[in-house]
Amino acid sequence: QVQLVESGGGLVQPGGSLRLSCATSGSIFRFSAMGWYRQAPGKQRELVATITTRGDTNYADSVKGRFTISRDNAKNTVYLQMNNLKAEDTDVYYCNARLAQMAYWGKGTLVTVSS
Repeated sequence: QVQLVESGGGLVQPGGSLRLSCATSGSIFRFSAMGWYRQAPGKQRELVATITTRGDTNYADSVKGRFTISRDNAKNTVYLQMNNLKAEDTDVYYCNARLAQMAYWGKGTLVTVSS
């Protein structure tokens, strides 16, 4: 059973920073890739950033230069460092992990960017 537990969301002012964490059950090396997605009410879930086992990363254009995805293999954890946050970054952020043909999701953590 794959469990993904997100943490680190909260309320932050525009221009501020947050770091999200996604802790996995078991070894992180099982997954071919992990990533972060976000979803606003009534909208489709969209990709934010992904990272492969080799460390290759991919970002949505809207977050390039502001967000950084990383992984700590010893802690079986993936992070999303979010800097220079904007109001439009307000969403529920979900951790994703891919294992063979399956995709697994965490329950999400809410990020609110507001003054």
